[in-house]
Amino acid sequence: MKRLLLTTTFVAAALLANPYESKPEEIAAVKATGQKASAALLKSLGGNLQKHLQSGGPMEAFGFCSDHAYTMTEAVDQSMGSDVSVKRISLKYRNPVNAPQGSEKAILESLETLQANGVVLPDEVVEVIGDGVYKYYKPLLINKEACLKCHGDIDKLPELAKAIRERYPEDKATGYRMNDLRGAVVVTVKH
Repeated sequence: MKRLLLTTTFVAAALLANPYESKPEEIAAVKATGQKASAALLKSLGGNLQKHLQSGGPMEAFGFCSDHAYTMTEAVDQSMGSDVSVKRISLKYRNPVNAPQGSEKAILESLETLQANGVVLPDEVVEVIGDGVYKYYKPLLINKEACLKCHGDIDKLPELAKAIRERYPEDKATGYRMNDLRGAVVVTVKH
C-alpha cells in the first residue's frame, strides 16, 4: 500500500509542479509506453550481461557492457518510434553519456533521499515536462550479487578494476551495495 501511495504522490507532485493539464488516460498511456520500453531495454541488457558473465566472468561482462550497452539502448530507443526516446541515467555514472540532465538529477536525488530514509521506492515515476511531453522513470536497484562485480568493491578483482579505470578514468559507478539505487531508465514520451 505504501508503494501505491508513494507512486501516486510522485505523480501528483509532478502534475502539481507543472502548469500543463494532463488527462488520466494520457498518464496511463505514458506509463504503458514507459513500462514497455524499460522492460525491453532491461531484458536485452540483462540477458546479454548474464550470458557474458556466465561464459567469461566479470571481465567479459564488462567488455560486453562497455562495448555494447549504449548501442543496445539506442536500438531499443529507435524501435519505440519517433515520439519516444529511451536512455539510462545515474548520479554515479560510469559513462558520462549517462549523466542526468535537467530535472532528471533532482528526480534521482529525491529517490536517493527517500531510500536513505527507509522509504520503499516506487516502481515508476512520471514527470510532466510540457504540454503533451512526459518522462517516465523506472528506478534501477542493485538487486543481484552479479551487479556488484562491476559496481561494488571492484578492488576485489584487480584486473577488472584496472580495466574499468583505464576505460573510464572518471568512473563514479562503484561502491554500491545490495538494494542501492543505481539509477533509472528514462523514457520520454510525446503525446
